[in-house]
Amino acid sequence: MYRSLQKILPSVIIPVALVFAAIGRAEDKANQGNPPAEAQAQAQAQAQANPKIDEHRQQAEQEARKSLDQDAVAAIEETQNALKAITSGKSDEAVAAIERATGKINVLVARNPATALIPVEARVEVIDTAPLDAKLIKAIAREADRAIKDRDYPAARVLLQGLISEIRVRTLTLPLATYPSALQAAARLLDQKKPDEAKTVLKTALNTLVAIDRVSPLPIVIAETAIDQAQALRDKDKDAAQRSLALAKSELERAKELGYAGNDPEYTALNQAIANVEKQLKGNQNSTSAFARLKEKVSSFFHRMAGSAKKSEVASR
Repeated sequence: MYRSLQKILPSVIIPVALVFAAIGRAEDKANQGNPPAEAQAQAQAQAQANPKIDEHRQQAEQEARKSLDQDAVAAIEETQNALKAITSGKSDEAVAAIERATGKINVLVARNPATALIPVEARVEVIDTAPLDAKLIKAIAREADRAIKDRDYPAARVLLQGLISEIRVRTLTLPLATYPSALQAAARLLDQKKPDEAKTVLKTALNTLVAIDRVSPLPIVIAETAIDQAQALRDKDKDAAQRSLALAKSELERAKELGYAGNDPEYTALNQAIANVEKQLKGNQNSTSAFARLKEKVSSFFHRMAGSAKKSEVASR
């Protein structure tokens, strides 16, 4: 746990020792009920899930790139060209760049009359700072809740940064409602021989693109991998298959406690589906259809989660 938070904390000026002390106490308690063998199995499952995680990341990158609008990208590039021209004292070139950007914006408005946000840039990251143990996750969440109630938001932010395990796709979008007005204002200021003010307007426009985040929880990917392993082992080593299913259940619990749609009733349905497979394995029954249903449910849940968007109105580029 400390390995992940230490990457975050150095630049944050808060009573760090108190945060670590609270987490340390929680970690000690959590580890009492988490045998080393279980923790080792979780770590191994994470390592085995890496190829599938990378596959999901690459797919997310491809889909994000396809979503970008080239006219919107060109409008951003022309805005940047205008800024460079203003810095070089070439107001005429700046006005020409703004006019080209405005032309691209007019095309966008005509083509997307009902669309307020146009994708211009995408970033994909794999972020994994969360503990393996669900008890520790709960303990950190309680500390974060306490910090929020105490209005200690810097401490709460640090604690919440330690509860992330996801593939994050952040798409920066150009807001058609405000961006054209910024271009017009900058052109007017240049015409009034006010290059510094025009520069400020353009910088503000570039730094207030709207960010839309879509996240895919890593614990669900690990649960998928564990279920695949259980299916592969069911005829060779039923005990190992049962352990893999238990691990899948544990990873779903982690996803829930990390707040990935934590109140979604699908978690209960998935646990029941795992229990059905476990029962069939114990009874030496044919589990082929049960595994198929379980895998379909987990995959469907994962893709539904990945399609859920969170919007931030102001995003720095």
